[in-house]
This record gives sequence, C-alpha cells and structure tokens, in this order.
Amino acid sequence: MIHYAVAIALLLHVLFWGAGAALLAMPRPWRRLWPVLIVPLGFALQSAVVWAGAHAGLRGTNAYAVWSELLPLVLLGIALRRHGVRAAWADLGRFGLVGATVGGVLALMVLPVAIASRGLTTISLGSCDAADYAAGARVLMEFARGDREGFLGLTEVVRIGSVDNFFDYWLRLNHFSPSALIAFNGTVLGCAPHELTTLFMAVLLAGTVPLVFWSARAIIGYNGGVSLIVGGLFGISPVMWYALAHVSPGQVLAAQGVVLLTWAGVTLWRGRLTGGRVRKFFAVLAAGYWLILGGYNFFVLLCLVPAVAYSGGLAIWTRAWGRFARWLAWMVAPLLACSAIFNGRVTGLAERFSLLQTYDFGWRIPALTAEGWLGMVQGPDLAAWEFLGVRWILSAAVVGLIAWAFIREMPQRYRGAWTALAMTLPVLAGYWFLQVRGARLGTNASYDAYKVFAVFYPLLLPAFCWWVTLRRSRKLHEWIFVVSVAGFVVGLNLVACGMFVWEMSRPPLIVDGELRELRKIEAMADVKSVNMIFAESDMWSRLWANAFLLRKEQFFLTDTYEARWHTPLRGEWDLVGMGVVVNLPGDARRQITPRFALVNTHHAEFVRAQFGAGWHAEEFDPRGGERWRWTKGEGKIELENPHSDSLMIVCTIDGWSPVDRTVSLRREGGEAVTANAPVRSQRGKILLPPIAVPPGKSTLLLQSNPPPAAVSGDSRLLGISVFRLDVTPRR
Repeated sequence: MIHYAVAIALLLHVLFWGAGAALLAMPRPWRRLWPVLIVPLGFALQSAVVWAGAHAGLRGTNAYAVWSELLPLVLLGIALRRHGVRAAWADLGRFGLVGATVGGVLALMVLPVAIASRGLTTISLGSCDAADYAAGARVLMEFARGDREGFLGLTEVVRIGSVDNFFDYWLRLNHFSPSALIAFNGTVLGCAPHELTTLFMAVLLAGTVPLVFWSARAIIGYNGGVSLIVGGLFGISPVMWYALAHVSPGQVLAAQGVVLLTWAGVTLWRGRLTGGRVRKFFAVLAAGYWLILGGYNFFVLLCLVPAVAYSGGLAIWTRAWGRFARWLAWMVAPLLACSAIFNGRVTGLAERFSLLQTYDFGWRIPALTAEGWLGMVQGPDLAAWEFLGVRWILSAAVVGLIAWAFIREMPQRYRGAWTALAMTLPVLAGYWFLQVRGARLGTNASYDAYKVFAVFYPLLLPAFCWWVTLRRSRKLHEWIFVVSVAGFVVGLNLVACGMFVWEMSRPPLIVDGELRELRKIEAMADVKSVNMIFAESDMWSRLWANAFLLRKEQFFLTDTYEARWHTPLRGEWDLVGMGVVVNLPGDARRQITPRFALVNTHHAEFVRAQFGAGWHAEEFDPRGGERWRWTKGEGKIELENPHSDSLMIVCTIDGWSPVDRTVSLRREGGEAVTANAPVRSQRGKILLPPIAVPPGKSTLLLQSNPPPAAVSGDSRLLGISVFRLDVTPRR
C-alpha cells in the first residue's frame, strides 16, 4: 500500500541523511556503535539545512531540498573513507535485530492510517496540532522569509509579541523543526504536508527505538537482549502511542535530544574529564541541543535534569565539587554554540513562557500510577484498569518489584542502581507536582505533566524495568518469574496498542476529501480574502483551511491557535461549513463541496448566520460523512444583517425528532409565534414561516413542543436533530 511505501521511503531518507554524520560524530571508543545515532543526527542535519535555507531567503524547501542531498552524500563519503566500507557494513549488521524492531514498530504504527484511508492523509484522535504543523510545513516548503503575500503578512491576525508575520512565528516561537522536517522530506518525496504529517510522526517514533535500546544498554547497563526488549516495549507503549494518535512530533524530537545529552553526560562523568576526551562528545551534545531548541525550545531548561542529578549526586557523595564544575562547563559549551545559531529561538524563550502562562494549553490527561509507567493502561485515553481494583494491585506489584530489585542490587551494583534512581526521581517529582497543581487549580497542568513524562520516557522506561535485574540471582525460579512478568507487561502493552490501532483506524479527525477540496479556493483569482466561519468546536477544519489557503488573506471569528487571532471580519468572502446555510442567488454562493461553500459578503442580500446556545455539540458519522446537531432546549441562531434596512428570512430545516413535535421560530424580543410546523420521526424538510430581521445582530429562537427530553439509551435532553438549516434572505 502507498502508506507503507512512503513510510519506508521516509525512514530510508532520514537514514541516508544521518549515516555519514553518525559515523563522524560517534566518539572513537564507541565508533562501532555509530548506528544508534543515525536517526537523531539525520533529523538534526535536515533541520539545520532548512534553518540555513530560511535565513538565506531561499524560496522554501522546494527551491533547495533536492540539491541539498549532496551534503549527506559528501559526509557519508568522507566517513566511509575514514572508517572503511566493510567495517561500516559490519557495524550495521550488529544492529540487525534493532533495525528489525524499528521496522516492526513502524509497520504497526502505519497500519491504522492505512485502514482509515486509501490515500495518504493525516489523522488524529483529538488534538489539532497536526494541522498547525502542516501550516508551518507549507510555509517552510513554499515561501521565502521575506514573503508577505496572503496570510503570511496579515499582521493584525498573526502578531505575537515581537513577531508580526507568520514565517517568523515558525522560526522564533513555534515548533520549528517538526514543520521543517515535514517540509524537507515532503519536497524530496513529492508529498504535501497533509499527506506526510502522520507518517512522519510514525517514522519519528519508530526511529527512537534505537535510542531507547542505547539508553538501556549504555546508561542503565543492561545486556543487549534486555535492552532490545526494552526498546521494543517502548515501540508498543501506549505512553508514546498517545503522542502518535495526537500527532506530537515536537516532544519526540526533544526526547531524542534528551537521550543524547544524558548519555554524553553520564559517560563523561564516568571517565576522565580531559579536553580531548570531552571534545569527542561535542557533536553529540550539539545535536541533542539542536533537536531540543528546534522543537520544544522551552525544554532546554529541563533537558539536563537526569544528567545533572546523576553527576551532581555523585559529586555530593564524593565531594568532587571541582570535577562537577568542569563537567557542567563542558556540558553547557555546545549549548552556547547552538544558541548562537538558533539565537531567535533562544531570545524568544521569554515570550514562549509568557504564552504558556497566559493560556491554559491542552486538555486533562489521566495521571499514571506505577503500572502506567510500564504502559499497563487501557489505551487511547491512558485511563487505568479500574475494575476490581486492578489498577492498585498492578501499581503495588510494580513498586514492590522495583524496590525488591533495588534492595538486592544496591550493595553489588550501586552505580547502576544510582543511575536508575537519578533518571527517574527528579522527573517523577516534576510530573506529580504538575498533576497535583492541575487538580488543585482546575487547569490543564496534567497535559504539561504528560509532556514532561513523554519527553523523558526513553530514559524512564529502562529505569522502570530495573526489576529485570532479579534474574541475575541465577536461581531458576526467579529467572522464570522475571520472564513471566516481562511477558505479562508486554501482553498488556500489546492490548493497549491494539486499542489504539482500533480507534485510530476510525478516527474522529481526518483530512478527508472535502477538506482537501478547499485547495481549489487558492486558484480562484477573484477571491482575495476569506472569513473563516466555522463552528467554534470545529478547530480541525478551521486549521486545515488555514493551512490550505495561506496565499489568501484570512480572518477569524474566534481565536484559532496562536498566530491566528480573531479580528473584525474584513474578508470579501465567508468560508462556511455545513450547519446553518445562507442561500444567495447565482455566483454569490459557491458550493466548494457538499459541506463547504463560499458566500459573497458584498451581496445585497448577504447575512451571516450560525448556531448559538441551546444546541448540543456537532456529531459526525465518519462512515457516511453526515453531520448533525440536536437541540437541547431553545435553540438559538445568531444572525447578523449588515445592511441598513430589514430583510425577510425564510428558514428550512432538514431534520427529524424521536417523537412527533411542532417547531416554531421567532426573533428574540420580537412578536410572539403564531405558526408551528410539524416535525416527524422520519427525516424530512420543515419549512418555517418568514420572519423579518432588522439591521444589526439578531437572535432567532427555535422552539419545540413538547420540549426536549431524554430518550432511550441517551440521558441527554434531545429535541430536534438538525442536519442542515437553510437561511434564505429576501428583500
């Protein structure tokens, strides 16, 4: 299928970009293990190329991505000449099982996308971040930094602090690297951002498996077999599939950077801190900082927490203050170098933190107790297994196993035990602080807590598996016990993974054919500017419409993510979705798809209408494509007549009712209702009597008799199910 072909091509392209850089960057004592660095260095190098191209004023990756392929080719040539082709091939062979695990994880992650759509597309279980990243990818793919056409130069809509245009917003404040990587690989593979975003996320997550293997092997100290199992467990963990389902590449790029920094920091502390030895790690440290600054730049303040906890704790124990100061100076030096290049993103940190404090981003995510640390949760919403107290039984068992292993191992292998503690305790402290803060204040701090947990998860998961050290006793029954526990943990993770595959294969949010058709509007020369008139709850459609129409000026009725603020609606056309349909004659209404239409705001009979209070949220049948709303009381229709005289409005409802009802329409503050129309239990058209609407804003009240009531199988108050409400103005 096309999904697998593109995903494999994307992975191979990243490997091509990272191979030479990994061979050259891996410090000499570990040179044979260079394949673990291929994916993060490939992403870092691609991101650096887009950063350079943007600041050079080139017209997007479409102008330079193809000839940029010479850079990794040259680096690979130099690296193979130094290392030897035969030796490099042998090194790759040592990671055959790790590579097979990456392939298996990638195949599993692509599966729900392939089931959900025949063609390439983007899906999500709830977050609209994918559309945001796609908009940035299109900016970096097609435009130059100085371009101000259409939406890019609409200062009144996109201004944030010191940023007054959409291009600089991506360079300075938003998550640059994810969009840059989607743009760069999209150009090379011939894919548009909406075709590549979810697949890019799958490749990014699958490509993190070697780093988790390396974290378990080189930092915690497990053998190769255990490290491989931990890497595979990461690939099926619901903790990270949650990031896939909601398309959150920024946190995974930051996670890769954190692994590089922590490995380098721990390894440097364990050896001699000579200048020559430290300089060998400079490229690894610089790549780690680059990945973090380009994605989650605000995590630069947290990225060294595990490494500092490890080294600082040992410095306190041994009183090696001078050594710790030198170690910290060497660790920070590459950050200063990266900050000089990424200066806009570093100086923009204060503004970024100001935005995080001003807006309660995200949503509430259930807290993970100990069993959730190992991925033993239900799946798509990360909820615990609550029946019969299973959650607390599993949690107590995990804590008990880890404690038992620490007690057993601490006297003989105190360094490994301390490493596991240093990797986990500071992060868990921050995680629970945010969870408690969110619960106490009623905010979405649990969303931030999850992000912290996920970014450090490649370090946390190997440490949480410390109980595998119990097998070292060489007692057969303990070895069997550990293997049984491991099988149980893997089994529950596979169950959760299957739940994700099921839910994602029938996603509530998808870039379907109707959304893609909005691209036609960019080719309409007479459409200069557009007002985005979508339901406030339909953020997905609004953001994708924004991404597809960047060459048009756009104005928003309500705030639509950062850099898309609401302003007066100055557009010549309204882009409206299904729901309340304003019918105008001739070309004044252009039906783009069955759901979306353009309405001319300069027409003599133009009015603007939308659903107000008294309605349940829009519901959607992903198979049939139908959308509808239920009234839950007196359904309000907010109507604006921009003209200086009154208009007559004729309303028609396409809908039904669970019980026979009559429905009437009146203007709030206007005359009493004198006519009622019947609504039956079978779907049909209901024509309502004309109603006069004066200039300015009015509220129409849709009333039903009998009033809404609960029906069998649904505790909500339900009145009339409305698939479409037509508003036809007449003079």
